[in-house]
Amino acid sequence: MKRMIGILTGITSVILLSSLSFQKYNGLPADTYTDSLRRLYSKPLAEWPRPFIDTTVQHWQELGLLPASPIATDSLQPLINLGKLLFFDPRLSGSGQISCATCHVPDLSWTDGREKAVGHDQQVNTRNTPTIFNVWFYKNLFWDGRSNSLEDQAFGPINSEIEMHGDMSLLPSKLEEIKGYAPLFKAAYGTETVDADKVAHALAIFQKTVVSRKSDFDYFLSGDKNRLTDAAVRGLHLFRTKARCMNCHNGPLFTDNDFHNIGLTYYGRKYEDLGRYNVTRKASDVGKFKTPSLRDVIRTRPWMHNGLFDNIEGVLNMYSAGMPQPKRKPEQMSDTLFPVTSPLIKRLDLTKQEKDDIIAFLNAITAEPWKMRIPVLPK
Repeated sequence: MKRMIGILTGITSVILLSSLSFQKYNGLPADTYTDSLRRLYSKPLAEWPRPFIDTTVQHWQELGLLPASPIATDSLQPLINLGKLLFFDPRLSGSGQISCATCHVPDLSWTDGREKAVGHDQQVNTRNTPTIFNVWFYKNLFWDGRSNSLEDQAFGPINSEIEMHGDMSLLPSKLEEIKGYAPLFKAAYGTETVDADKVAHALAIFQKTVVSRKSDFDYFLSGDKNRLTDAAVRGLHLFRTKARCMNCHNGPLFTDNDFHNIGLTYYGRKYEDLGRYNVTRKASDVGKFKTPSLRDVIRTRPWMHNGLFDNIEGVLNMYSAGMPQPKRKPEQMSDTLFPVTSPLIKRLDLTKQEKDDIIAFLNAITAEPWKMRIPVLPK
């Protein structure tokens, strides 16, 4: 038995452990298995066992500490203050009732808790509201990546008929009529003149300051090795190995910053959404959506681009089953747009205990959001 325990502390043996239930390994008790994993993951990141990454994944990053925002808050404070006020101001909308914060609510981890976003005149959007936590990191915005900067993204919801129902071209003159904004634009830009680009820029700068709080996982990485529960330690290992999560959810923010088809296209049906293809018009992008960060994931329900899942158990069950893998009908054999689920998605056959352990780890990378009071708006 001593020899067995010694073997378990090695990197080679931990890879073998990954494909088995935590409950036993050649008769090894569960607590001994967990202790072995805790010793392994208490080592520096560079000494962790390599995760299971498919050979087709060319770029991936090791997990890591929560990165800081690149925004220098001290020198840009006037600009940040302006952007914050604009973010919470419903006068940016056509009705004067909807602000950016209507859908990105601080207390809801900057989401809205709805299956799909609800906008002007109670119109329901086609997609779920993503959080803006750590949004500075993304190369592309929106689920389909149609914007490549936060400045460009700002025009989307403001001009949208069903979201804010506004008009960015008319907004500057509207804001100039609000006397309280003049000194704020002066402090931020050196002039009281308002234009659409300044509005978009200020909104972008503020959003880049919205970052997650440190989670139990961050404290664990920083040396507090008791910060993760036994279940979370097992979940961390499963996340990296058998559950295959790190093929897409890697790096300090748990996202590869890329797009994948996980089988939720609803091709040819009522709720069809071709995702990234609608932007690129490339057949290879049919059904692909942006990989969301998993930081704070437990607090950003419901999940998926269409808000399909309202409980995390349902998400794990679907991944364990291998997600939808649509088969072509005879009349679809030559259809170049028929969606193909990513080969990174495979049947996992996770046990209930394994799913519970992964959920424990997802809780460990979730933190309470910073409290933010709604600011008093300029008059």
